[in-house]
Amino acid sequence: MATLLSVENVYSGYDKADVLEDVSLSVAAGSITCILGSNGSGKSTLIRAILRLTPPRRGRVLFDGADLAGLPTHRVISTGISCIPEGRKVFPKLSVVENLRLGAYQQSDADKIAGRLAQVFGIFPRLKERAAQLAGTMSGGEQAMLSIGRGMMGEPRLLLIDEPSLGLSPLLVKENFSVIRRINELGITVLLVEQNVHQTLAIAHHGYVLSQGRVVASGTAKELAENAEVRAAYFG
Repeated sequence: MATLLSVENVYSGYDKADVLEDVSLSVAAGSITCILGSNGSGKSTLIRAILRLTPPRRGRVLFDGADLAGLPTHRVISTGISCIPEGRKVFPKLSVVENLRLGAYQQSDADKIAGRLAQVFGIFPRLKERAAQLAGTMSGGEQAMLSIGRGMMGEPRLLLIDEPSLGLSPLLVKENFSVIRRINELGITVLLVEQNVHQTLAIAHHGYVLSQGRVVASGTAKELAENAEVRAAYFG
């Protein structure tokens, strides 16, 4: 498969301290690629580096072969990358449908927006039922659905998903991961950042393990599940 996203020897961090050190990885088009790591391993900083919220000090990020260096974040998004942030972060005083429409803010064609809404409602019928409800009055699981739906409204080629299981019950976590697999089956490439190793490796094709800002292991999901160091760190 062709490479859609390539991170090459990236150093990135805050103030004068690097959190990421010489991080390289690639995401194949059409795949689910996962980034595993504990709190503080640099997972969220990696997402910020890709989106140029925390631009790399060294190294480069390529999307579909084009270097993202110098682009402001909104231009990075317009290349076809969408992000579902950790902790969901819906707009609580806006309705479900208003939240979703914000995900398509770069699209002005009403018919295309309606088509994207129909696609999201097809995946999440509950959001259609609650289209007029204020997002802040929804349950955590419903807000998770809304956050994913909003990310899809940008019609991304690459969907970055940061800690989708955070704060959810085991049943909702399972449901969320099932939805991520379905989104991938629609042809959307997924970069999934997670601590939930069992669920993640069950749906991922390939993955990387970050520890203290460095890639310490990589391989197919099967190879990572069988890796002795990964097993010791995550499976006990």
